[in-house]
Amino acid sequence: MFDIGFFELVLIGVVALVVLGPEKLPGAIRSTLKTVRSIKSMANGFRQEVEQQFKIQELHENLKKAEEQNMQNLSPKLQETVDELRNAAKSVQKPYSKE
Repeated sequence: MFDIGFFELVLIGVVALVVLGPEKLPGAIRSTLKTVRSIKSMANGFRQEVEQQFKIQELHENLKKAEEQNMQNLSPKLQETVDELRNAAKSVQKPYSKE
């Protein structure tokens, strides 16, 4: 994303020191790092959500294909999807079933 070299970091540090002063600089650095971590965390959460939605869409499309073939003579990928969905359904029903 950004390619900041050593001299750019030194320049940013000197400007920050002059603008903020030595008393406020450590707090500003901590605040900036906290904000950067928060943004990274939100970006990772968003990325994981998008990946999950793509996975759900793929499973849905594969299930439709399997249903069109009446769940017979399925390709290995379609069979894997059907098995994965069956296992997920069993795991959801398991806590509610009487033993």
